[in-house]
Amino acid sequence: MAASGGRMGGRSFSSSSGLSGSRSYSTRTRGPEMSFTAPYYAPTPFGGGGFFFGPAVGVGSSFFFVMMGFAAFILVSGFLSDRSDGEDGSVLTATEKTSVLKLQVGLLGMGRTLQRDLNRIAEAADTSTPEGLSFVLQETTLALLRNPDYCISGYSSADVKRSVEEGEKRFNQLSIEERGKFDEETLVNVNNIRKQSTSSQRSNGFRNEYIVITIIVAAGGVHKLPPINSSAQLKEALQKLASIPSSRIMAVEVLWTPQNENDTLSERELLEDYSLLRPL
Repeated sequence: MAASGGRMGGRSFSSSSGLSGSRSYSTRTRGPEMSFTAPYYAPTPFGGGGFFFGPAVGVGSSFFFVMMGFAAFILVSGFLSDRSDGEDGSVLTATEKTSVLKLQVGLLGMGRTLQRDLNRIAEAADTSTPEGLSFVLQETTLALLRNPDYCISGYSSADVKRSVEEGEKRFNQLSIEERGKFDEETLVNVNNIRKQSTSSQRSNGFRNEYIVITIIVAAGGVHKLPPINSSAQLKEALQKLASIPSSRIMAVEVLWTPQNENDTLSERELLEDYSLLRPL
């Protein structure tokens, strides 16, 4: 495993629950059935009034069927409207879902400027606010967009969950999975809690071979990333991440290894720990 790892970002799922978890979902249901009956007296040739025939089959019945037809129209139109709002045809609308996106990029070890850029972002960012998380996301994507020649492989995934809680669970799973690949987190700025250590340095005399940067984002609504098989698709994915409005961001985490410029990530470690990366 790579000895050193950097990590920056934060979570605001609890405050974002107001965007999704506490929404009032609009369900269109049929109101109580209405019926209308009226007594009907048929005239008789025998005089003395008429015979009582019970519920009418004339005006009252017509009104009943009109009201039933109107209620059915409201029910069907509401159902179709809900279906058109949801991407997968479900009643839950697209804005009430939570997307968890992951973009991983493998780079040549010569891209040391990227390590410095990430260190600088981690030291400057206020990761306790949505605006600060947006800053981390945009600055990281910009750093990668400015150094396309160093990018040699990539991988992306997008999970659309039906609630904030499910999105938070998936985000945490991805974060723990990536953090477990480090021996030590040597630079941390998460929710403005900071830590820095230089204890894990491997002075083995070899130059740094590779760098891996992982971006994990949870955002309200439905968001997608293209599969990464080319430099053009990587550029498109980075631009999509950078364009997510800060008001929709629930969590961001950027992880990179090695964090220390004197540390080394070998080709064997790259293939073993980051097997999903595909050459560009």
